[in-house]
Amino acid sequence: MYDEEDYLMLSGIQHFAFCRRQWAMIHIEQQWAENYRTTAGELMHKKAHDEGSFEKRGNLLIVRGLRIASRELGLSGQCDVVEFHENENGIVLFGYDGKWNPVPVEYKHGSPKENNADELQLCAQAVCLEEMFQTKIPEGFLYYGENRRRSQVEFTDALRSEVKKMAEEMHALFKRGHTPNVKPTKQCKACSLENLCVPKLQKAVKAREYIERNIMENDEST
Repeated sequence: MYDEEDYLMLSGIQHFAFCRRQWAMIHIEQQWAENYRTTAGELMHKKAHDEGSFEKRGNLLIVRGLRIASRELGLSGQCDVVEFHENENGIVLFGYDGKWNPVPVEYKHGSPKENNADELQLCAQAVCLEEMFQTKIPEGFLYYGENRRRSQVEFTDALRSEVKKMAEEMHALFKRGHTPNVKPTKQCKACSLENLCVPKLQKAVKAREYIERNIMENDEST
């Protein structure tokens, strides 16, 4: 269990899954840069959040910008949308009759990714909601702006375990204040921090290795 003052940003788990170095540069070094993807994504989230907005449609209650947190994960943040579906086996909500099942919905600007970064972020939201409402949430949804479709995500034991493991890694790196090096990949071109990170320079020979190699070469020549 983590204390509230040690909570990290829940949205960071998506950065962490994409690239641990990117996450550290944003959340430890406090560096940021915009590109088309980040700007478009920010605009979509602003529309989705509308913090504190409640909308009732029959047996469906829609809440936007709900603030969430988990002591188990040590993460806090906001859900784009949480849908509460009326269900006799659900939870009681103050000010509303009946019982309700919470379902998190995360909005993304682009299209489904090759990795599971979005699924991990959504699952982390579910863990927070489960802790807050003392319930079990089996699934959620990702909405992608490019195809304007929802993608259902099942919160399996494997996905939950990966979320917990990543949260632990994030806290360990944050506590050390460590920004790890990573192997440059093709996904670096999609990163808004490419010019700050300069991933190709990570292939350069380290100073210690350079000095040791030159000492050995000088010894061999004398």
